[in-house]
This record gives sequence, structure tokens and C-alpha cells, in this order.
Amino acid sequence: MSLEFLLTSLVVVLLPGTGVLYTLAIGLSRGFKMSVMAAFGCTLGIIPAALASVVGLAAILHTSALAFQLIKYAGVAYLFYMAWGILREGGALDVEKAPDVKSARKTIRDGALLNVLNPKLSLFFLAFLPQFVPASVANPTPLMLSLAAIFMGMTFIVFVGYGACASLARDFVLSRPNVLLWLRRGFAGTFGFLGLKLAFSDR
Repeated sequence: MSLEFLLTSLVVVLLPGTGVLYTLAIGLSRGFKMSVMAAFGCTLGIIPAALASVVGLAAILHTSALAFQLIKYAGVAYLFYMAWGILREGGALDVEKAPDVKSARKTIRDGALLNVLNPKLSLFFLAFLPQFVPASVANPTPLMLSLAAIFMGMTFIVFVGYGACASLARDFVLSRPNVLLWLRRGFAGTFGFLGLKLAFSDR
């Protein structure tokens, strides 16, 4: 593992994306503990992409237009679903005083699906991980798995940090209904925009 890998991974993780937006939304509406669940879910969603890159399955997405399109549009549909869920009452930005186990599981599930249904994540790992594996390594699989695990660990830690910052602003936001309304619209609009961007994107 190199310093270059750590710095590159940190920059990638810090960049705002669907996982960051989701964790922020949960932190604002449901507090720190639930934002940790969101961060955990988003991190779990990385596992399929990481494993795909290690065993070469991500290459299928790169070479098969049909496979890429199927996963892409599933991701688009889910992003639109998340946008709708934020706008409606009882959705992702609904305030819960004491979330139950079912709510925690749903938060983890939604966070995981955001990454699972993003085909570009698999392509990212396909291009990203091999760069940091020396050509002299006879069996690169263990090294790639360890790099993927480090990336996931960094993702979880950074996302928990985002969630903590959001939860600190929770009381301020909840005491101002108009602010919450505009945040709901803003998050929904952003998820909708990301869905459109993914729909019209190439590989």
C-alpha cells in the first residue's frame, strides 16, 4: 500500500456523490446513529464492485453494452425512487424521534443499493485498483482485496464524519420548517439530477 493510494482514495471518497448526499440527508432528519447506518449501508454497497474488479467481472460491464445499460437504468430508476422518497411525507427526510429496527435496516438497504446499482463504481474499481498493484506481484488477488478493504474503511469513516456534521445541524434545521422544506426539495432535485446524468452518460 502506497501513500499515493491513500491520498487518491481519500480524494475520491471526499467527493460528494449519491452516498454522501444520502448520509447527509439521513443525518439531518434522523440523527447521528441513523447516519452511521446510512454510512454502513453505502460501504456495504461497495463490496460487489470491489469483488467484481478482483475477479474480472467488471470487464463484462466494460465490454457488454447490454449488461452496462441494464444496470445503469436500474440505477437511474432507483435514484428517481430516492428523489420521490425524499419529497413524500414519511420519506428519507422524515423526522423520526426513535427509529425502530425496521427503519435501521431500510436505511442500510437503501444506502447499499445506491452503490450496488451504480455500474460506474465497478468500472472505477476495474481501472483504479490495478494501478496500485506492482507488476512483480505473482498473485495480485490478496493485495487487491486488501486495497479494496482499505478503501471501504476510508469510505465508512469519512461518511460517518459527514453524518456527524449533518446531525449537528439537525436541531437548527428541524426548528425551521421552511429550511427543512427547501432541504427536502434540494436533496430530491439533486438525486433527480444525478439520475438524469447517469441516464445520459456513456461508459
